[in-house]
Amino acid sequence: MNRRYTTIVMLGNATGSVLVLGGFVALWWVASAGGWVNRAFLPTPQATLQSLVQGLAGGDLAAYTWATLSRMVSGWVLASALGIALGALIGASARARDWIAPTLEFIRPLPASAVMPLAIALFGLSGNMVLAVVAFGAMWPVLLATLHGLANVHPQLREVSRSLELSHLAFVLKIGLPNAMPDILAGMRLSLTVSLIVSVVGEMIASQSGLGQAILLAARSFQASDLFAGIVLLGAMGFVSNVLLALAEKSLLRWQRP
Repeated sequence: MNRRYTTIVMLGNATGSVLVLGGFVALWWVASAGGWVNRAFLPTPQATLQSLVQGLAGGDLAAYTWATLSRMVSGWVLASALGIALGALIGASARARDWIAPTLEFIRPLPASAVMPLAIALFGLSGNMVLAVVAFGAMWPVLLATLHGLANVHPQLREVSRSLELSHLAFVLKIGLPNAMPDILAGMRLSLTVSLIVSVVGEMIASQSGLGQAILLAARSFQASDLFAGIVLLGAMGFVSNVLLALAEKSLLRWQRP
């Protein structure tokens, strides 16, 4: 009965999502085809779809998409590794948290775009510069989630660790990180979105091949359908990556379900 009810709820949510998306596309079509907004700035959905298909089939859009996707995933993997490593190093020690937390709070609010001039000075206008900025911007959700998860390990688990005479490293690997896994995975999902955003901004600023550069060039040449095709692709990339990571999170946290 519960499984049937859950299925009905999921189907209802999916139907509602499709209806909302359909309503948005219909409003978009009315606004463009009806002349509410000049088509030089707002193309019709048909024109956008045509540019999308042509760009993926015979144009450079597929290559741009792959470049952005590769940059996003590479930066996200690097950010996740750094965030978990630094979070585990700092979060496992109350003294380290007290000493380092003020410095983290000073650096954390810095937007990734503000760090780009420094990254350009260090790496030049290169792909490595964009990757470094993506890793910096996307690291913080994972780092803070790891800190939060390790700081909230149940006191009884710490007592068990002391009773078993586990080393500090063993406590982190066998108790701390598994206990913090729900927080870490949530931070990684947020980090993936940040990686996509910073990748696009970096491509625009550093003139690196990718969807960011393609969108910027389309805007400068008033090719509205190409611009919207790039935006649709970015939205699809964000949606698909979030769904895949949510499925992975659900699989990895099966042990939490009763």
